[in-house]
Amino acid sequence: MTTVNDIVNKFEKFAPKWLAEKGDPVGLQLGDLTQTVHKMMVSLDVRPETVQEAIKNNVDFIFAHHPAMFHPIHSFDLSVPQNQMYAKLIKHNISVYAAHTNLDNANGGMNDWLADKLGLKHTEPLLGPKTEKMYKLAVFVPVKAADKLRQGLITAGAGNIGNYSGCSFSIQGQGRFIPQEGAQPYLGTLGQEETVAEEKVEVTFPAENKNQVLSAMYANHPYERVVYDLYQIEDVGEKCGMGRIGELSDTMSVEEFVAQCKEAFQIPTLRLISPDVTRKIKRVAVLGGSGSQFYTNALAKKADVYVTGDVSYHTAHDMLASGLNVIDPGHHFEWICQPELKRLFSQWAQTENWSVDVITTKINTDPFLFM
Repeated sequence: MTTVNDIVNKFEKFAPKWLAEKGDPVGLQLGDLTQTVHKMMVSLDVRPETVQEAIKNNVDFIFAHHPAMFHPIHSFDLSVPQNQMYAKLIKHNISVYAAHTNLDNANGGMNDWLADKLGLKHTEPLLGPKTEKMYKLAVFVPVKAADKLRQGLITAGAGNIGNYSGCSFSIQGQGRFIPQEGAQPYLGTLGQEETVAEEKVEVTFPAENKNQVLSAMYANHPYERVVYDLYQIEDVGEKCGMGRIGELSDTMSVEEFVAQCKEAFQIPTLRLISPDVTRKIKRVAVLGGSGSQFYTNALAKKADVYVTGDVSYHTAHDMLASGLNVIDPGHHFEWICQPELKRLFSQWAQTENWSVDVITTKINTDPFLFM
């Protein structure tokens, strides 16, 4: 049987929580990680209408981009529509998980999907970078016990570097110690100096694996007191960032690019800020959701046009004064995550042998009507 936790653990290897912006309530929002999942639904939003859709389709698990709960509930008043929605989720045993800015920052995640939709090439993060916190462990162990220890560390999540696994380094030398009263030494005699052929085993690992790697070290080491060095290392972990900037295959006018955006995001209309719609553009920045405050980053990276949602009136004036072309297709253009998430989870269901049916919401949760 497949649980919510099985699915979440796999996803968080793709978009770990450390990628989320400070204060963003990513993760399990409601429900039980141990719950068995037979059918899951991916959705941009968790709204009353999507919850009703999930109930109708016998869904056990909703995986959403936008959190259902941005703020804590202080009073569970069921006359409030949002609280009614939570009550329905609980009543029908539907767990909810949100992957918000961790998915936005992930390599191969939301902003790469947006860039691909726009046909951008040679992309790089618009903001950041965020760098994964990494540790190096150096542990001293008798030579005869080194292989067991090394394998235990690797099984616990150490030794992965890029596309390589099982990475470690060893060097042999002599260890010396004198067991004192009260010691129960694996080797040696109380009060006498002991010299042992030892191996220094070095491995690296991400911060999220720290507890399990250290637990594996203790579990697979024969000494009563383990001697080791542990320190943080820089510029080794995966680098990620919000938004993308890249280039179109061909130069086109702002007006032509507007038409391309409408087609890519399947929208009838959008908002445009432009000093000249005939201006030729090639370098494009994009940031999913609400990213108007980062238009200066787009300018700094020499973008000709910036695509993002929720541009406010006064910020639009500043953008116009700066000479930047800006396209606002609405916050809802992030809906493109839905087919991409379904594709990911369907692939993982096959490779991990999950007995889970993956569906996508059919409801358009954009609150705005264009008339």
